[in-house]
Amino acid sequence: MAKVALNFEDGITRFIETSGYETIAEAAYREGINIPLDCADGACGTCKCLSRSGSFDAGDYIEEALSDEEAAQGYGLACQMRPESDMVVDILASSLACKVEATNYQTEITELTFLSSEVVKLRVKTNDGATIAFLPGQYANILVPGSGLTRSYSFSSVSGSDEMEFIIRLIPEVGLMSNFLRQAKVGDQLEITGPLGSFYNREITKPTLFFAGGTGIAPFIAMMEQLNAEKCAQNIQLFYGATTTENVVELERIKGYANINVETFACVSNEESTTFPTGFVTQWINTDTLTAPSYDIYICGPNAMVDAVKNALEANQIKFDNFYTEKFVPTGTTTA
Repeated sequence: MAKVALNFEDGITRFIETSGYETIAEAAYREGINIPLDCADGACGTCKCLSRSGSFDAGDYIEEALSDEEAAQGYGLACQMRPESDMVVDILASSLACKVEATNYQTEITELTFLSSEVVKLRVKTNDGATIAFLPGQYANILVPGSGLTRSYSFSSVSGSDEMEFIIRLIPEVGLMSNFLRQAKVGDQLEITGPLGSFYNREITKPTLFFAGGTGIAPFIAMMEQLNAEKCAQNIQLFYGATTTENVVELERIKGYANINVETFACVSNEESTTFPTGFVTQWINTDTLTAPSYDIYICGPNAMVDAVKNALEANQIKFDNFYTEKFVPTGTTTA
């Protein structure tokens, strides 16, 4: 059996399991997911998709359906691809076109821990014991009770259990979810929809940079939890900026990952600190700190931070092959 994450163009992700003989399309249809295809014989190319990680038997197809160049880039035909390992696959169609909806979970709050006066760790558990599957780095929409409105937060836990964890910044006075969480208690009910988003860790095969701003540390914790479990051998440098010393949260948790090599840099921007340098994460974007020939880069934080990092990388001629970003705004709305 292989587990395959299907990522649709509109950011919705669904997980399917394939047997040893099933193609991705066959397994998807068995679970009610209609990946677009016309021929099912490797001749039309309608079901072309892109493998982001994992291995597969490409099957039989003709050049008109899939060129050698596309195959070398990781493309395949869902009607022919037979997974040989767990995979992440981009489906080149919307979830609506494939008759897929994000999964709704009815959950109960099991933990509310204030990591600082402005940051809370929220843990929930599904009421029916359903297992949550997501890619580390993705997010979910949480319905604010009594409002009819949702807010988006990245998972800060690992996939594959009936529990979810989020690290949430409390917005002063006007924050809808913030006001709820300030008076919430263990046992309260929350409706959560997900997983969503195209920000997730790909296979780490080269020196990698993580840039986190504030509670943008959440998806990186999920990524590092998985990488620690997999005993990833690649070097990772984490640059973590927060407004104040107390808002640099979960640092001991990060430093406790014994099976990965993470070099951590933290700073604060809104106060003088005796614990961390004052300033922004861009202070480390230079050729003295970043010495590898090229990097893969992941950034999650406010728009201004993402733009500043991009500009500093260009100004200091730091080379990279892949660049993944997720920006967020104070309402919690997330864009990749």
